[in-house]
Amino acid sequence: MSKSIVAVLKTNPQNVLEDIVRLCKMAGIGEHLDKNKTTILKDNISWHLPYLSANTTPWQLEGTIQALNKNGFNEISTVHNDTVVTNSQKGQELNKLAPIYKKYRVTEFENFDKKQIRWIKYEPRAEMLVLNKMFPHGIYIPEYFLDKNIIHLPTMKTHIYTTTTGAMKNAFGGLLNSKRHYTHSVIHETLVDLLAIQQEIHSGVFAVMDGTVSGSGPGPRTMTPHDTHYILAGSDQVAIDAVSAKIMGFDPMSLKYIRLATERGLGTGVMDEIEIVGDDISSVNLHYSVGDNAASLVGDMLWFGPLKFLQKLFFHTPLVYLFVFGSYFYHDFIWWPFFGKKRQADFRKNSPWGRLFEKY
Repeated sequence: MSKSIVAVLKTNPQNVLEDIVRLCKMAGIGEHLDKNKTTILKDNISWHLPYLSANTTPWQLEGTIQALNKNGFNEISTVHNDTVVTNSQKGQELNKLAPIYKKYRVTEFENFDKKQIRWIKYEPRAEMLVLNKMFPHGIYIPEYFLDKNIIHLPTMKTHIYTTTTGAMKNAFGGLLNSKRHYTHSVIHETLVDLLAIQQEIHSGVFAVMDGTVSGSGPGPRTMTPHDTHYILAGSDQVAIDAVSAKIMGFDPMSLKYIRLATERGLGTGVMDEIEIVGDDISSVNLHYSVGDNAASLVGDMLWFGPLKFLQKLFFHTPLVYLFVFGSYFYHDFIWWPFFGKKRQADFRKNSPWGRLFEKY
């Protein structure tokens, strides 16, 4: 049986664009995506504020577009989506992605703009673990996604609910509607269901992950950024997340979403079944950990803890807006001005990747 291929390179700011192009070729971008189809770039805006390690980096986006152009992919688009606590337009500007989309003339869509994207009821062929129960009136997906390639652009980081987050989690924002928060208590199963749907609807699925700056701590926003210089790419979304988890210091198969996806044959998280091409990471262990912040402590009690029985009351009614406001206020008006802003200012001054960000 052939192994899943994940390409890994250690790079630097001077060569990162060329290295991403080389990385994508090593990972087989031309073989795993259909050049006759439109390719959707799905960036990762975990926070609209410019926090390196939380969001797709401008060089990650630009290098991927260059790789597509050099491999004969001519129709490129992007689909942006807001979440309950992020503003995609603001995020595109502050994280310096908007000028790149404009420079390369990438067609842009807003996922929840009904004039641009039509949401349709979808009946998955694969057996669903939870989505049919979470959404008993039907699973709705963007019609625009059908029969198109998709490239996920996640960053290497930890996450308060899934321990690590990457390619599989990146589909959560784009493929589910605005009520996706219903699924937080079954987030691992949800990611597996979404991957099964992606493999049914897309003409090809690929990921380019940025680990030039990676995040450790209570992610996907309030982390400590680190210079780690890695970039990863692959068509097996389970495998690329497994390799990323391994680099960060976690046992991939101990992570429920990776284990479930492997058991269902959607990819592999077993390191012996993954061929890593490029740089050797066999002895790499960043010893990352997750931890909690004020917002995650409340979320843990309601999603997974003793107050779980109150979920429908708090999250399926207008009361949810209290939690939306609480998360927004905590992250944007407490954590960012008192902790994050200075942390990022120091990082941009002292990190070669921070200085590259400033030049964009």
